[in-house]
Formats: sequence, C-alpha cells, structure tokens
Amino acid sequence: MRPTVLPVLLALLTAVLLTLAGGSASAWAQAPGDDDRNLEQQIAKGQRVAPGRRTLDSGHVDVGPRFVDGRWTLMVHDDGAKAAAGGRSVWRHPDRTVLRVTDDAVLQVPDDPKYGFLPAPPGSDVHVVPQTQNPDVVWLGWNTQDPDVMERIDRGVTLTLTDVQGPGDLVVYLQSGDFAEPKVLWNSTGAPKPFFVDVDTHTHANWVFTKPGVYLAQVRVSADLIDGTKVSDTRQLRFAVGSGTSVDDAYAAEWRGAPVRAQADTGGGSTGTAGTAAEPADDGGTSAVVVVGIAVVAVAVAVGLLLVLLRGRRAKLRARSGRLPADAPGTDGHR
Repeated sequence: MRPTVLPVLLALLTAVLLTLAGGSASAWAQAPGDDDRNLEQQIAKGQRVAPGRRTLDSGHVDVGPRFVDGRWTLMVHDDGAKAAAGGRSVWRHPDRTVLRVTDDAVLQVPDDPKYGFLPAPPGSDVHVVPQTQNPDVVWLGWNTQDPDVMERIDRGVTLTLTDVQGPGDLVVYLQSGDFAEPKVLWNSTGAPKPFFVDVDTHTHANWVFTKPGVYLAQVRVSADLIDGTKVSDTRQLRFAVGSGTSVDDAYAAEWRGAPVRAQADTGGGSTGTAGTAAEPADDGGTSAVVVVGIAVVAVAVAVGLLLVLLRGRRAKLRARSGRLPADAPGTDGHR
C-alpha cells in the first residue's frame, strides 16, 4: 500500500466512526452557524399588534417583551406572517395564539448520557421544537429587540418559566454542535429557573415535550428600566402538541395552577394589574444607604492616607539613622 494513501484511509475511517457514534443524537444538536442569518433581524418601531386569534404551526416565532399602550407586556412576535404576499411581521397576544407542534416534530430520545436530563427514557418518542429551523415545525425562540424596549430597559431582561400545565413535561435547552454539552434553561420537573437575556438579543433553543396534548407554559418577563422602575409581566404560552391534539382545546384551556400575581413590580414597588408599568419606587431608603456608603469610603481613605504618612515618616527616620536606605524595598517593615 502506498504511504500517501494511508492518511486518507485513516481520515475516512475516523469520519465513519464519528458518524456511527453520533447516531440519532446528531438530529438533536445544533450545527454551528446553520441559522446565523435567520437570527439577524431588526424589529420595526411601533409594529402592529394583531387583535385576532391565530394558530402558528410553522415559520419563525419569538416571545418577548414590548410596551402595549404604555404597559410592559409579554407578547408573541409572529415573523412568519411576512411570508404571505404583502405580509408583515406582527405582535400577537399569548392568550389568542396557539403554537401547534405537529408530528413532524417527533424525534426519539437518544441513548446518550448527556441527554439524561430529559424526563423520558431513551428511544421514546417526544415532540421537539428544534433550535435549528425545520420548515415543517414552528420555530420558537425569544428576543429583546423591540425598539421601545431597547431604549428603556437597563442591560436586559429576566425570563422565568414559573410553571407548566399539561400531560407531560417541558424542557428547554441550548446546544451548539454535535459534541457540545446541552445547557438546560428550563425544566418543568424542577423549581422555576430564571435566566438573563441581554438587550438586543435573538435566540432559539430546543423545546422538548414528552407527551402529546395541550400545554400551558407560564412565563414571566421582568426588567429594570433606566428610570429606576421595575416591571414584570406573566403570561401563559399555549401549545397544541401532536397532530391529533385539538387546537380548540388549546384555546379553551384555563390555567389551574397558582394564580398569576397581579403585579408590575417584583422588587417591592407599587402593584397593579399584570403588565402595568409600576411607578418609580421611593428612593428615600436608597439615598440613606448611599450617604452611609460615602461616609464609610471617606473614613477608609483617611485611614489609608494616615498609614502612608506614618510609614513615610518611619522610613525617613530609618534612613537618617543609617539602618535602611530610604529607597530600599520593605520600608514599611516587610521584605
């Protein structure tokens, strides 16, 4: 065998082994850069809010905050609406929108330890809204790109899955590449888990539903505004999972879990109806804390200056007595 052929055969053998090792797991992983261009979007200021009901079973969809009549509100951004002739992207109300996840989204849970966080046994069928866009499945993500939101929030927002109502479990996770470890963001089997989203962010993830049926996923979006106001809104996202699941049942589903806390301030400010912008909190207590903090810093600075002066004086005295040159290291007594 010619020596130059051996490296080529080894490379081919390695590629085959990697493909076999990846197996069904490769369908679960996000290929790097696949949807970079689809994630590059800009949302027009004052984009229309569609008033009616709509079932979304394909196309690009995000959840995210925006101000509706001055109120901080979690909304559904239907970017797929622009696919129709003369169509444009619109915002929709979550309670008038059903995200339909058909059987085109069915995958089998990989027999791979790194997917052990999924509350379903290996080989079982689950419905997956993928991180990489599948044209036959609704493509769900989130964004913080509404122009009014970007102008008014301080750094970003916090998204929290507070509870899930449905026949199975819901897991949301990120993964980059076939060999990267999944990063679980939400898991309905555990405690509510918030994560922070920077301003002007657009992200998609994997949404895994372990059983078909109607799901209500209660999501809270909260933020600090640059004027000091704290805002929060909690809504239920409606899912009809499985081709045989009734969309009408999804629209009719009522939340039976803990009641939504009617508030707009998660930080102890004023309360009101969900989604209402809170008034800036009284900053009297904050001012007092600031004054005390300034006083502590001033005392620390004064003590530091005093120590420097004392050490300098000691160094001069030592230099004069001939015990240690004034410019030698350790004039404060330490070498």
